[in-house]
Amino acid sequence: MLRITELKLPIDHAEEALRPALLARLGIEPEELLDFSLFKRSYDARKKSAELCFIYTIDFSVRDEAELLARFGDDRHLGPAPDTRYQPVAQAPAELSERPIVVGFGPCGIFAGLLLAQMGFKPIILERGKCVRERTKDTWGLWRKNVLNPESNVQFGEGGAGTFSDGKLYSQIKDPKHLGRKVLHEFVLAGSPEEILYVNKPHIGTFRLTGVVEHMRHQIEALGGEVRFEQKVTDLLLDGEQLCGVELAGGEQLHSRHVVLALGHSARDTFRMLHARGVYMEAKPFSVGFRIEHPQSLIDRARLGKFAGHPKIGAADYKLVHHAKNGRAVYSFCMCPGGTVVAATSEPNRVVTNGMSQYSRNERNANAGIVVGITPEQDFPGGPLAGIELQERLESHAYALGGSTYEAPAQLVGDFIAGRASTAIGSVEPSYKPGVHLVDLASALPAFAIEAIREALPAFEKQIRGFAMHDAVLTGIETRTSSPLRITRGDNLQSLNIKGLYPAGEGAGYAGGILSAGVDGVRIAEAVALDILAQQTAAG
Repeated sequence: MLRITELKLPIDHAEEALRPALLARLGIEPEELLDFSLFKRSYDARKKSAELCFIYTIDFSVRDEAELLARFGDDRHLGPAPDTRYQPVAQAPAELSERPIVVGFGPCGIFAGLLLAQMGFKPIILERGKCVRERTKDTWGLWRKNVLNPESNVQFGEGGAGTFSDGKLYSQIKDPKHLGRKVLHEFVLAGSPEEILYVNKPHIGTFRLTGVVEHMRHQIEALGGEVRFEQKVTDLLLDGEQLCGVELAGGEQLHSRHVVLALGHSARDTFRMLHARGVYMEAKPFSVGFRIEHPQSLIDRARLGKFAGHPKIGAADYKLVHHAKNGRAVYSFCMCPGGTVVAATSEPNRVVTNGMSQYSRNERNANAGIVVGITPEQDFPGGPLAGIELQERLESHAYALGGSTYEAPAQLVGDFIAGRASTAIGSVEPSYKPGVHLVDLASALPAFAIEAIREALPAFEKQIRGFAMHDAVLTGIETRTSSPLRITRGDNLQSLNIKGLYPAGEGAGYAGGILSAGVDGVRIAEAVALDILAQQTAAG
């Protein structure tokens, strides 16, 4: 199998034009091309005056690969295609000495559980929240009726926080074993559109994700795994530095010497329990800020020029960074084209925002986090839990600023830059539910963050015309950009000081989105499987 890159075709090309274009690029006759498949499709819209094209990477096979490679010589755009097929690292013996436990059923927990089940290890998966259908009802209860269920919401429940998001499936992690392809293939098998395998920035969207995670749960169960909802882990069972199992809120104890800790970044009570039990962890950097909303049409025009609104391209996105004079970095985070700003709190009397899109991305507004990086050394000294405590203070203050009703504090961009409270919504209608309360956001974040964002917004205007428009809306606050701590692990992927405990995914500080969390889940499952086999072999 060979791979060719940088094959360009006009944006409006017919589907059947791809094969002739490939033949022409290779300089071969039709009968010489045995097969081909898309590996990647992207476009480059940085030059507004240029004609937009799709740029393809294609894997293909021909009758005489050696001749073709020799003819192309050192052409960097053609060469052997890497083997991205997934090969399991282990298979469970007929008689299992134990069943591994997975705590958390977000993307990391799903893939850890799925891979363990596919290898025959019959995992027991514990999720503190509800199944995705019931969880969706509870989440809408906050958005529509201001009623929060602390155990079933945007953060907790089947699918994790990623279920109520844009469903982005791209990442910048290093992936030498192509585990990301395994994750994408499993999503497709579970009902995701096949295009996620090749589009440059694949996404699924919330409504489709609900069905996908259900399908994956059923597959785990069909392979002998067990998924238990409303099962909150409240303690670890330890024998010195060896983990022996977990205890649940109802007092039930489950015994296993292999526990995957796939917590989300909002499991604060569990983090506190782990810290009290002496599990090694350390504070890590994260970011805080606001959600910003513009008309999607404005972003489309600025990013795509005359191709704005083109049906083959869809809603445009952006990625922005500004280094402020006070030394802080301000950047866009989790940009959601054609999406909505959503209430993402998991705790009473606190306000947190996030962004969400459906697969169609056809809502009227674009939104993104505009956030400022903070570090434990500079901004929240005091130990591993200090970042959590800072988040809690900011979220409680945001609740009070919003009127103590789960409405979010908001301000027009023009007023924010000018330093005055907003009194009326302009042309941009905020999408946040349960609603917004117009205020001056100056007290919502530390002063250095407010100063940096005020400087960054006009700077972003130079890259995207209209970004600092007066009527654009800032909605507060965004605090859960990533986990504020890391449950540190060693080269064997186990906790540094608790043998058999496998910290994993976003909550443990080892992922930053659905794809990277899924990849980490695969890696953890492999490590668990190999360790179980090694222990069982050693025991005879």
